[in-house]
Amino acid sequence: MGVVHAINVSSGGVPKLPRESCYVGVNGLQGDRQRDLRYHGGPERAVCLYSLDLIAALQAEGHAIRPGSIGENLTVAGVDWAQMLPGARVEVGQAVLQLTDYAAPCNNIAPSFQRRQYVRVNQKVHAGWSRLYARVLTEGTVRVGDNLRVGA
Repeated sequence: MGVVHAINVSSGGVPKLPRESCYVGVNGLQGDRQRDLRYHGGPERAVCLYSLDLIAALQAEGHAIRPGSIGENLTVAGVDWAQMLPGARVEVGQAVLQLTDYAAPCNNIAPSFQRRQYVRVNQKVHAGWSRLYARVLTEGTVRVGDNLRVGA
């Protein structure tokens, strides 16, 4: 079982800034916006998740990444990221999510990486290091510190 370390939203783009709690609806986190809806947002990409443990490993490599800097809405800790696969259900706070796909990185997150090497979180190049998108199966409020359970 994991825990919500940070909840991150923005009025468009990155970095997303922290909140203590947020309502999660079928179209994403309340107050969160995306710049380019062709690649971000919408019901199948309503929530973006990433691992605090992977952020710490990337920081150890010298990257400037921090929670919210690469656009994830939920930064989670203590989760076996290998279990975070498209199709998995994720219970977090009052919400239930279903992982839908890996989030392809783009140039907007380049400042978080040494030499702008945002490909470091590309699933096709570095499997297991990507952010994940999710659809919302059950709407509800999520708070920092809420437990997170991954199931089939």
